[in-house]
Amino acid sequence: MLNVARSKPHAEKIEWVESRAQNYKSDRRFDLIVMTGHALQVLLTDNDILATLKTMHDHLSDHGKVSFETRNPNVDWAAEWARRPPLVHTLPTGKLVETLEITAENSEFISFRTSYSSPHSTLITNSTLRFPSREHIEALIAHSGLVVRNIFGDWDAGEYYAALSREIVFIAEVAK
Repeated sequence: MLNVARSKPHAEKIEWVESRAQNYKSDRRFDLIVMTGHALQVLLTDNDILATLKTMHDHLSDHGKVSFETRNPNVDWAAEWARRPPLVHTLPTGKLVETLEITAENSEFISFRTSYSSPHSTLITNSTLRFPSREHIEALIAHSGLVVRNIFGDWDAGEYYAALSREIVFIAEVAK
């Protein structure tokens, strides 16, 4: 993914760093740290989430903020994904068919297999995502030394509705 990112326009203006969020270290402090793409959901344990939040905490400037999102666990994602028809992508080399199969659902976790089939090959990935509650994430944020300043239902700062919002976007800063 870093190679793809480095190939984008203006990529030379960015310092690209490969690191796990749980143990990133730098002398730099940041005004804003953003974690997108539902990245929080690949952190499957409280310890990994806490380590990531602590890393963010330790790299914030005095008035810095962190922002990240997770899918709202009140949405029945497994049922929604199970109903999803195969996606067909047209590429210069032919069609690429993407299918998703739910392989397990247990409490906060959904496991699934994604297949990408082209005329010449098939790639299969297996993934598990965690869907912690808003309250649980808030408790982990507080335990990390951060404090929640805003919660939104989308990246456009829309209001969060527990029964309706598809996203939970957290804005936090160092507790003062």
